[in-house]
Parts: sequence; structure tokens; C-alpha cells
Amino acid sequence: MFLSRKTMVVLMVTALAIPSLSSCFRKKKYENPISKDTQQPDKVLFDKAVKDIERGRYEVARITLNTLMNTYDTSEYLAKAKLAIADSWMREGGSNGMAQAEAEYKDFILFYPTMEEAAEAQQKVCMIHYKQMEKPDRDDRHAYKSEEECRTLLTQFPNSKFAPQTQQLLRNIQEVLAEKEFRVGTFYNTKGSNPAASNRLQNVADQWPLYSKADMDLWLLADSYSKMGPRFKVKAGQSYQRLVRDYPLSPLAKQAVDKLKEMEMQVPEADPVAVARMKYEEENRTKPGMMYNFWGIFKKSPDTIAAAKAGTPAMEALRPTLPVSIPLPLGVATGVNDVGGQVLTGESALEKKDDARLSSQQPGGSGSAAPAAAAPATEPPPAAEQAPAPLPNNRQAVPAKKQKKEKKTKVKN
Repeated sequence: MFLSRKTMVVLMVTALAIPSLSSCFRKKKYENPISKDTQQPDKVLFDKAVKDIERGRYEVARITLNTLMNTYDTSEYLAKAKLAIADSWMREGGSNGMAQAEAEYKDFILFYPTMEEAAEAQQKVCMIHYKQMEKPDRDDRHAYKSEEECRTLLTQFPNSKFAPQTQQLLRNIQEVLAEKEFRVGTFYNTKGSNPAASNRLQNVADQWPLYSKADMDLWLLADSYSKMGPRFKVKAGQSYQRLVRDYPLSPLAKQAVDKLKEMEMQVPEADPVAVARMKYEEENRTKPGMMYNFWGIFKKSPDTIAAAKAGTPAMEALRPTLPVSIPLPLGVATGVNDVGGQVLTGESALEKKDDARLSSQQPGGSGSAAPAAAAPATEPPPAAEQAPAPLPNNRQAVPAKKQKKEKKTKVKN
């Protein structure tokens, strides 16, 4: 079949017009240089560093992250890169790695204090020292440092999601610190150094009431006060009363009641809040396994299985006090060893009074002052006005027979 020339021209014009008409109704694709298929260069560097951290290539990851921070100073991954550098040091471990990680986390908190990750950085600083914490009879440097860092997190970020976990860490840390102080106080109590024992045990009772052996601590504290004479009978009774009131479910509570009746002192009622707390601790106590004590010998970390699971931990640092055997100046009510000072204006007592060295010079010597007139003899004060009995000390009286034996052995040697 043959078409005419006119028909052929019409068909060719129609074929050329159809594509042009379709293009009028079709959108032209925009070539976006940064699309979903094309990744941003700073994100590429961050993802690469994360993979290196996961595979243990920490040095390579830190070089990549530093390149990101130095090249793209306005990147949205800038804060994440700085936090990732600290995480790489913490994963690397070792004393040097932990120290570098702590410094990086502190810098992150300084530069980004309002970010949500700032609380996470502070929590990891606490964990750095918590992981290096040793047993109570060893170095307590990291224990006190971790307590300080955990307390900082609870103070600066109280509404953080890390606050409940940090509270439990703080209870575990204070369990270790209290155990250390309790062991020292028990040693002094067994040795017979009652002033030193009462000082240590009083610190435990006042600073860490959530300590798992707080009832035993109060019992030994009352025993130390009782052995120091009738002057400290009131303090001994107060320790027994606190044991009955704050730890009513303790097996020592009944014996403390008997002691109070013997001392003719008031027996307090049990605190209902303390009863509820002790019941909660008994129900939620973690039971150790059969091999727990065996493997504990080989562990460097302390045993925190007996730490409290509820209650507010102490939010103030321990302030060492002076033993009761050290006399305090008049007007001083507490034994805290604070040192104070004041600025003197005008003439001081040293300028008004005579030199104290003049009174120590004897008559007849070189440069001696004139002999003072003899003071008239006075009668001794009555027994009621005499000085009170001396304060107890930590030294034990040595029998005369033992002193003679020691002198003989020294002479022989």
C-alpha cells in the first residue's frame, strides 16, 4: 500500500510534534550535588572513624576525627567527633589511655555544657576511676576520686538519665570507703586504743549510714566509749540508742536494748522508715554464688555485693575529726580540724605584754632580770574545784614486771 506525498508529510509533522507536547507536561529532574545517594564528606570521615574504633584501630580513628574537626569546623559532627576521640582513649585502656580519656571528656563538658552528651561524658569520667578502684585495704585514691566525680554528676545533671545509675555507683563506692574506715576502727578497738577507735567509728556512723555493717559499727563505737570512763557514758548510750532506732532489724538491736536498760537510759522506738529500708535491702540482696569467695581472692576490684540498693548516698566529702583524747580550746564545740585566721589591727598582745623568755631566766645568770618577790603560800583548792580527770589516751599501761623484763633485755643487748 502506497501513501500519497501529502499524507507522508502530515505523519512526519505529527511524529515530531508529539515529543514536544509530552515535554510540556513532564518535570525535568534536578541534579542535586548532595542527595541521598551521595554522602557528605564529614559524614564519610565520621563513619570511617567509627568503624576503626570498633575494629580496635584507635590511632587511625583519632587521626581521622582530628582531620574532620580541623577541616570542617562548622560540621554537625564536630561535637560527636570530640566525644568519639575520648571514647577511643577509654576503649584503648591502660593508665595513659584512661588519663587521656578523662582529659578529653572534661574538655567536652567545658565546650558543650548544655548538650545531652555532657552528662554522659561526666558519667564516663566517674566510670574511669570506678574501674580502677581497688580493695579497701589498698590504695583508695581512685575511690575518693570516683566518689567526687559521681557527686558532681548528681549535682550538675540531677535530671539526667544517668542519675539513677550514678546513685548506685556512689553507694558502691561509699561501701568500699566505709569498709576501709571500719577496718581501721575495729583494729584500734581490738588493740585497746579506744580514743582512736571511737574517732574512726564515729566517722563511719556519721558519714555513711547506708553502710552494710553500720549496726556493728555503732556497737563497737559504744563499746569504745564505755571503756573510756564514766565521762563518755552519755556518748555510749547515744550510740546504743541510734542502733535501736535506725537499725531495728539488726541482731544487735536486742543486746543494745539490754545495755540501755542496764545504763538506765531511755530506749527509743524503731524508726518505721528504717524498718522499711532494711526490709527492702533484705528482699533485694544479691546472693553470691558458690565460687564467689574463691574468685574474689584473684580480683583487683573491691567487693560491692553488700552495698545498699536504696537510700540517698552521702553528698558531702568526709571531714576528718580529732580524737577525744586531744583537748580542744575553750569555745570550740566540734573536733573538726579546721584552721582559721584573722587580720590583726592595732597593737597585738605580743607588743603589750612582756617577753615570755624573761620569765624563764633564773636569777644570778648572765643577763638575768631582778628576782621577783616570793609569792605568798596559798592553800590547795578543795576537791570540788580541782582539775577534772585527764582525758583517755591510746597508750596502754605496761605492768611493772614487763617493764623490768624489757630493761633486762636492753641491758643484755
